[in-house]
Amino acid sequence: MGSAAACSRLLSLDPSQCSHALAIAASLAGAPMANAATQSKPLHIGNASRLGLEAALLASRGLEASPLVLDAVAGVAGFSAFYEDYVPQPLESPDDGGHVFLLEEQDMAFKRFPAHLGMHWVADAAAAVHELLVGHGLGQVSPHQVQDILLRVPQSKYINRPFPESEHEARHSFQFNACSALLDGEVTVQSFSPPAMSRPELHFLLSRVRMEHPEDNPANFNRMYGEVQVTLVGGDILKGRCDTFYGHWRNPLTNESLRKKFRSNAEVVLPSEKVERLVEVVEELDRLDDCGALLSQLQ
Repeated sequence: MGSAAACSRLLSLDPSQCSHALAIAASLAGAPMANAATQSKPLHIGNASRLGLEAALLASRGLEASPLVLDAVAGVAGFSAFYEDYVPQPLESPDDGGHVFLLEEQDMAFKRFPAHLGMHWVADAAAAVHELLVGHGLGQVSPHQVQDILLRVPQSKYINRPFPESEHEARHSFQFNACSALLDGEVTVQSFSPPAMSRPELHFLLSRVRMEHPEDNPANFNRMYGEVQVTLVGGDILKGRCDTFYGHWRNPLTNESLRKKFRSNAEVVLPSEKVERLVEVVEELDRLDDCGALLSQLQ
């Protein structure tokens, strides 16, 4: 939808054509949750951009669609056919100062590690407890110190996975990400590798986990929090809480952290010199005359 709107602007479509482009794009959009956190997920944004351009081009050539696709219309439904809680509200014109875009009030969120966004709250909370556990031991975490692990997180069915059996499930498991951070002090790309996932120490911690869903902790990325409470064999209780993880739009990653994340991912498939050139090109992207300098590094 965003691509269709942007391309309509770039193609100087009139309001009617823009409306048709958005309506066409609504029929082309698709992003199945089953592919979240897999290598196919980037195809969602790629297809959205490609098909948004196609919708705008089709509208520019006279193809029409329902101008009410975003409205709540009895018997037609629009988007309401797919989202029961979709309640469209008229937007005031930005020219009248009546509408403020969300990104005018907050930064963008870039995740530190490749997992469901909700995992970052429990990972940060568990990493804080890791530091306390190290203080109780001999410089490293001993799982057999742990008697009970309590996670206070939002209610969510598809990220409640006590014993994930695949990398995909692990990326969508409150339990796995909390226990990985308790054991290692952080969650990284390597946390989801087969050797890391099969560690006996990790499975021992997973067997100690239980969850609670406080009423004041909604499944809402703006208001949720993550709490990790670890009870040791001797009875001591250690707690960690995260309201805003590092990478959240309220606490965005620094440019240096973003570059570090990009390098660690890109160097798996590209030579270091190309990675560094890509970093330079992307940081100058808004000042490039054409994208040849970018695409040449990807060939």
